[in-house]
Amino acid sequence: MKGKPVKHVKLVFLFSLVLTMIIGSLAFVPTLKAAGDGSASSPYTVSQAMANQSNTLKTVQGYVTGQPTAASTVVTSNYPSDYAIALADAAGETATSKMIYVQVPSSYRSQFGLQSNPGLKGTKVTVTGYLTSYFTHPGVKNVTSMETGSGGTPSDPPPADAGSYYDSAQGKTGAALKSALHGIIDDHTEVSYDAVWDALRHTDEDPNNKNNVNLLYTGRSQSKTTNGGGVDDWNREHVWAKSHGDFGTAMGPGTDLHHLRPTDVSVNSSRGNLDFDNGGTENSEAKGNYSDSDSWEPRNAVKGDVARMIFYMAVRYEGDSGEPDLEMNNSVSNGTAPYIGKMSVLLQWNQQDPVDSFERHRNEVIYNDYQNNRNPFIDHPEYAAAIWQ
Repeated sequence: MKGKPVKHVKLVFLFSLVLTMIIGSLAFVPTLKAAGDGSASSPYTVSQAMANQSNTLKTVQGYVTGQPTAASTVVTSNYPSDYAIALADAAGETATSKMIYVQVPSSYRSQFGLQSNPGLKGTKVTVTGYLTSYFTHPGVKNVTSMETGSGGTPSDPPPADAGSYYDSAQGKTGAALKSALHGIIDDHTEVSYDAVWDALRHTDEDPNNKNNVNLLYTGRSQSKTTNGGGVDDWNREHVWAKSHGDFGTAMGPGTDLHHLRPTDVSVNSSRGNLDFDNGGTENSEAKGNYSDSDSWEPRNAVKGDVARMIFYMAVRYEGDSGEPDLEMNNSVSNGTAPYIGKMSVLLQWNQQDPVDSFERHRNEVIYNDYQNNRNPFIDHPEYAAAIWQ
C-alpha cells in the first residue's frame, strides 16, 4: 500500500510534463538562432546582418515580415509596391528594430515583391547583397541573389524584364520599338553634376576591391578618392561627347549615369569628342585603345559597353521636354551636331563584346539607387539590331 501513492505521483508528473510540451509546441513561432559567417552555405541571421552594416557582400536568412515604407514603418497588408521586404529572425516579429530592410531589385520583384506575392509573408528567404543602410535603417542593397528556403548555392537571377518593364516594347521593331523604349526610359530621376562623383564611386566600383573604381579605357583599378584634375587622377568621361549636341553638364544628358564613366584624366583628354570607329595609332597610356584625327577605338573588353551606352543615349534623348535629339549616323566628323558615329561599327561592337556581369550590375545600381531607369540594350542587346539594322 505504501508504493501506490508514489506511482500515482509519478503518473501525475509525467502527464503534466507531456501537457506542458504540447502547449509549448502550439505556441511555437519559427525563429532563426544559429549564427553563420555570411557565406552562401552559412548565412548571417538577421541580427548578425544588422550588427555588420559594413557594405560587404553577405548572405542573410530571415522570415518575411512585411514591406518597409519608412525607417520605422513596416506594413503587413495592402502592400503599395514590390520594391522592398523586411526580414526578421522570428516569423511573427512585429518590432521594426529587429528587422532588416531588403531592397528588391527589378529582376526579383515578380517573385519576391509583396504586392505581387502577398502570401510570401512568413516565408523563410535567403538573400545575398551588400549590408548597408536602406530607409536610414539597417538594410541589404544591390542584391545579387534571392531564394526561398534554407539557402545554399544562390540561384541565378531571372531576366531583368521578368516583370512588366518592357511590356510595351514586345513585338515591335524599327522606329516603333525605338519609340516604345523611349517611353519606358524617359523622364528619369536626374542627378546633379557634382553628385556624379559619388555616384560613379558606386556604379563603377571594382568588385575585387571596394576601395577602388575601374577606369573605362585603361581598365585600371584606382582609388575612389583620387578623382580630380591631376595627370593620373580619374574624372567624369561623357561617352556621348557632350559637345555632340552642345548639352554640356546640364542635368539630363550632361549628368546621365548611363553614359558617364570614370576615366584617366589624360586619356579622357586624348579621346576628347572623337566619334567612334576602328583604327588609328595605339594610345601610349591606354594600351588597346586607338585613335586618329577623327575617331577613337576603345579596347576590346569595353567595345560593347561603349556601343550600348551610345544606343541608350540615342533612344533616351529624342528632343522632347527641351532636351536634345541625339542620333547615330555613319559619319566621323560630326562636330557639335547632335550626332555620333559610326553606327555600323557600334553595331558590330555590340555583337563582338557581349554584356558582362559588370555592365549588368552597373545597370541595376543606376536603376535602383539613382535614376530609376534602365539601359534596355544591356537587358536586351538584340534590340539594337531590331531598331537600326
